[in-house]
Amino acid sequence: MQKKEKRAGKELAAVCGLFCEACTLYIATKEDPKRLKFLAARFQLAEEEVRCNGCRSGKKGPYCRICKMAACAAEKGIDFCVECDEYPCADLKKFQSERPHRIELFEDLARIKAVGWERWLAGSRENYACPKCRTVNSAYDLKCRKCGHEPSCQYVARHKPAIEMALKNR
Repeated sequence: MQKKEKRAGKELAAVCGLFCEACTLYIATKEDPKRLKFLAARFQLAEEEVRCNGCRSGKKGPYCRICKMAACAAEKGIDFCVECDEYPCADLKKFQSERPHRIELFEDLARIKAVGWERWLAGSRENYACPKCRTVNSAYDLKCRKCGHEPSCQYVARHKPAIEMALKNR
């Protein structure tokens, strides 16, 4: 039973260092049907095609299904990009620079390497948890999606200007 729980936790630790539990697709899949409907319309996909249970799960969202880093890691037999001899590669650098929810990617990968994915995962939950109600929010939830607290989490507090710019330019 314990091995199954560890595997389930690892599904939320993306190969690239992203924390899947704070992904808007994961949140939509697990507990926010309105968000799922909105995202499906935005991507012009069926709701089922937008659903995602995490990077290492059998049910991946549209981005994760075509992820270069996951394919590369599988080919090289590694769990995280930070384990690669070519880290950080050009693909990972480009990926990190494209969106504000990836700003701390290299710090997260360094933490995974230093303390292991399980401890990193616990710290990531804290990083994305509302300080008031403890709900895990995405980097794009400026207010907590449950209680409305601003900012929604520590991550948003640190990167609000970049997040607001990205939301404005959608």
